[in-house]
Formats: sequence, C-alpha cells, structure tokens
Amino acid sequence: MANDIETAFQAAIDAGKINGAVICVTDAEGRFVYDKALGERTLLSGEKRPQRLDDMLHLASATKVMATIAALQCVEDGLLTLTGDVSSIAPELASKQVLTGFSDDGAPILEPQNGPITLEMLLTHSSGTPYHFLTPPIARWREKFVSRQEGQRKTVEELFCYPLSFQPGTSWMYGPGLDWAGRIVERVTGLTLGERMQQRMFDPLGIDDAQFFPVTREELRSRLVDLNPNDPDGFGRAVVGGGGSNHSNSQTKGDFGGHGLFMSGASFVKVLHSLLANDGKLLKPSTVDDMFRHHLSPQATAGHQAALAGPIGPFFRVGIAPEVKLGFGLGGLLTLQDADGFYGEGTLTWGGGRTLTWFIDRKNGLCGIGAVQAALPFHGDTVEALKDTFGRDIYRKYGAWKEQS
Repeated sequence: MANDIETAFQAAIDAGKINGAVICVTDAEGRFVYDKALGERTLLSGEKRPQRLDDMLHLASATKVMATIAALQCVEDGLLTLTGDVSSIAPELASKQVLTGFSDDGAPILEPQNGPITLEMLLTHSSGTPYHFLTPPIARWREKFVSRQEGQRKTVEELFCYPLSFQPGTSWMYGPGLDWAGRIVERVTGLTLGERMQQRMFDPLGIDDAQFFPVTREELRSRLVDLNPNDPDGFGRAVVGGGGSNHSNSQTKGDFGGHGLFMSGASFVKVLHSLLANDGKLLKPSTVDDMFRHHLSPQATAGHQAALAGPIGPFFRVGIAPEVKLGFGLGGLLTLQDADGFYGEGTLTWGGGRTLTWFIDRKNGLCGIGAVQAALPFHGDTVEALKDTFGRDIYRKYGAWKEQS
C-alpha cells in the first residue's frame, strides 16, 4: 500500500474497501493545518454525497478523552478529587466485590475490596471495572447472572453491573471506567454529561455540533455518517467493525462517557488543539500538564505492560511499535520515549472503535484525528494499514512543511 495519505486512501476508496475518511490535523500555533475529507457518504435514501469535514462522526472510545476533561474540570471546581475515595458519590462501585475465580460447581468466588476506587483509577483503567468482552471470567459471570432482552436499553449502572476483575489499583485492563466517571460528573454537577460538556467544553471553543446518542437534532442527523442503509438507526456500526457488542449505542440509555458521543472531526480537533496549546480555555495549564504524566501505580504498570504484551496488545498500543515504551496518562496511552518518525515522547493518544485515531504530541507541537469511514463488510487489515499511513505520513508532511517555513 502507498505510504502517503492521498494515494493510499483513494486506492482503498476505489477498491470499495472504505467509503472515505475525515482527517483534521494542526500544530500548536495553527499555522500547519491539514484538513481532508475524502470519499462519499451514503444517505438513507441511497443518495451519495461527498464526505465533508463537518460530517458527524461516531467517536466511540474517543469519547473517553472528553469525559476525562469533564471530570478534571470537576476536580478544578472542587467537586471531586483525583485520588480520593469515590464511594460516597458512586456507592454502586464501593459495593462491588472482586471476582477471583469459580469453584468446581461453577459458583463465582468473590472477595471484598481491600481499598477504595478513586477517580484517577477510573480515568486510567486501573480500577478493576471490566468490559466483559475483554475479560473471560467476567463474561462467564455475566452469562450466568445477567438477563438480556432484545432491544433493552440500560444505564451505566445497569449495564456495568459486573464484579471487579481485580483489586482497585493493582492491575490494568481497558474497561468502562470513563462511563462511571461520566456518571460521577453528572451526580456532582446535577447536569447530564452532554449538558455539562456543552457548557464547560464546547461553548468555550465555539463547538455546536456535539450530541450524545441518540442524535436527535435534525441539523446534526442530516450530517450523520452512520445514518445509512447499513446502519438505519445511526448506531455507528461501521466504526466498531460491523459487529455488535452489548456496550454499544444500541444497548445504552443516557450519556455514556466511554463511547457515546457524536461530533465532527473539525470540532474534535478544536478540543485536541486547546490541550496542545495549553490555552487555559478548558483546563488550567497545570492540570493539562498532569494529563501528560504517567499515572499508574507500580502494580498497575505491571498489569498494563502484561496487557500490551498479550494477545490484544496491538489494539492497546494504538499503532505504536512494540519496542516503544508506553505508560498511561489521564485520557489515553502515553509514549514514554520517541517513536522514530512518529510520535514524540510524552504523546497522549487513543482511538475510537476500529476506525479512529487521535493524538496530542506536545514535544513536536502537533495534534490530530484520523477517522476512516469504513465500508461494510468490514476490511480490518485495510483499515489498520490506513490508520498507520495517516499517523506516519502526517509527520512526513509536517516535517516537509517545517523545512519550507
């Protein structure tokens, strides 16, 4: 596959492997800007229209960085603390036991928590709150104890009713910590997560096109990439590879800070740029600095390294080579050293579903989002290669621009 964005993405579009892409990248000063909308989207009617930078994207897990900012704003406001026990605000978390295995007769073996869950743990996936599809013992517990009815929608508390998969702070596994953090934000502010984000994040940046699922504002629904014949309900199926999982929008009720936000790439990059420039519009400069610091305990760090080395490690590495040392900051994966020709040390990054990648590289002064608009059936290898092409070619383009400037 070609190693430049324009050629590689267009070839995938021509081959029917993807429908298009939205790419928005800028440097800290806003002088280098690479905004590109490629391909077409298909309306429910079957009509095709050119992809646009203001088309509405399903952010999936890229929602998590937004929920992180909302939680940190509550810390700055004195409504929460980063390292304090959240049990008084979220007693459901405090009452959870830790699943350690199953007896010979199949009964779950549970033990009480031996320490509190903190907001920091929720933001860094070190609290023990699990996704069932990434944690086989939890999947087994869920199969035995959770009733599922077709079309039933559940709140954060109802959907993530599982036990913990490890003692708080003692390991790492990707999970719904940001969904719980979003509910905690709602409880301490008295607003929905969407209302709070609009008031404290989106309005200050001039963003008016963000909404949690379901997207009901008609002017936004008409721009939904995922409202098409393959996804008539606008769930965002292509973003997660076409399959369904029980943490998806089709199963949820309320605002989910882990995956539920829809907005344009052009707006999403405004949030990234505010953090990159550390302009004080969203968070205090010291809080932003703290986001870009490794936040896992030694035990949790060991768990994170084990997950990176495990079978789904490539997913958790978000396209970063295995030899690059990684940690976890507030809001995403953190590079602990330079990645050759790619992210600088201290870059914060994560993805959304199987199609979207975002990054904030403070060392090199660059941030961006690359959102592949996948076709169904899903072509996973092509999408992964295109995400890699996006990441590496944007640095080549940025380097060439700096040499000419």
